[in-house]
Amino acid sequence: MPVVRWDPFREMMNVQDQLNRTFGSFFGERKTSWLPSVDVYDDKEEVVLKADLPGVRPDDVDVEIDENVLTVRGQRSSDHNTDPERFFRIERPTGSFERSIALPQGVRTDNVQAAFEDGILTVRVPKAEEAKPKRIQVTVSGSGQRTIEGHASQKTAD
Repeated sequence: MPVVRWDPFREMMNVQDQLNRTFGSFFGERKTSWLPSVDVYDDKEEVVLKADLPGVRPDDVDVEIDENVLTVRGQRSSDHNTDPERFFRIERPTGSFERSIALPQGVRTDNVQAAFEDGILTVRVPKAEEAKPKRIQVTVSGSGQRTIEGHASQKTAD
């Protein structure tokens, strides 16, 4: 299981999102923005983000990476052609959204791929070669060869 580095920026963003949701509903504010659900996971070759964006047109989605922070933003337009007074309930959120995810160290931001299919945005950020696990053959005298798995670590300047 890979070690996940604690990121205080990510934690602050999570707390801010929770506070915005709590106080927005407490004070009765009508929310003009929404947050799509995302999954972010580490594949052996890349870091993958999947975001649920039903009802969002691909042209209304923007993906960017700046200083190892992946940001997905966009807008879902209302498809209500009916007078709002004729609705019994409106629960599907519309408006703008923005999600920022801190990426782990050791990713290459120069070859990012994004695909949009069936309302799901998939962003793939490849890992740098030095961040991938490597197998090293170690010869033990007298007993043949054994394989030992090692992980490269990236040293950062303080």
